[in-house]
Amino acid sequence: MPARRILAPALALTALTSTTAAQAQQAACVNAADLSDAVIYAMPIAYDATRTACANRLSRDGFMAKQGDAYIAKFRAGQDKAWPGAFRFLKVYMDQNAAEDNAGDADMMAMLSSMPQEALRPFVDALVGQMIAAEIKGDSCGKIERGLELVSPLPVENVAGLASFLVELSEIKNPVLCPADKRK
Repeated sequence: MPARRILAPALALTALTSTTAAQAQQAACVNAADLSDAVIYAMPIAYDATRTACANRLSRDGFMAKQGDAYIAKFRAGQDKAWPGAFRFLKVYMDQNAAEDNAGDADMMAMLSSMPQEALRPFVDALVGQMIAAEIKGDSCGKIERGLELVSPLPVENVAGLASFLVELSEIKNPVLCPADKRK
C-alpha cells in the first residue's frame, strides 16, 4: 500500500484538535504521561504488526513464539485505561505533523472531528498497525524480537516510562514533550 494512502487518513485525524496550524505549532506539547499511555496502547498493535510483517522471519523457538503473547497480554489489559492519554498524544502528534506539512483533507477532517472518541478507536488501531507494519524491514525482525525480550522483565509501566524518558533524553521534536513544570 503506498505511503500516501496510509498518511492521508492519518493527516485527516488532525481535525480532532486542529484550529489552525500556527496554533498547533505554538501550543502543542505532549504530557510525558500521555506518551507513556500511547506506548501501552500501541504495544499490542505494534506486536501484531510485527508478527504479521515478520511471519517468515521469526524463529519458532524465539521469544515471540514462546513468551510474546503472554507478555503482550499485560499491555492489552491496559489498553482501555491508556486510551484517553494515547488519544491526547495522537492529537498533539498529528497536529504537529499537519502544522509542518500544511496538508489535510477538509471534508475528512470535518467528518472525523464530529465522531466520538471511542468510535475512532478501531480506525486508529488499523491505521497505526498499517503504519508500523509498513516501516518494518525484514532484516529488523530479529532486532525487534530481541528488544522485546530485553524489556520483557520490566513491568508495563516501566516500559512505557522508559520509552517516554528516551524520547525526552533524545530531544525528539515530534512529539515535543511539555516542560516538566507543565506536565501536571
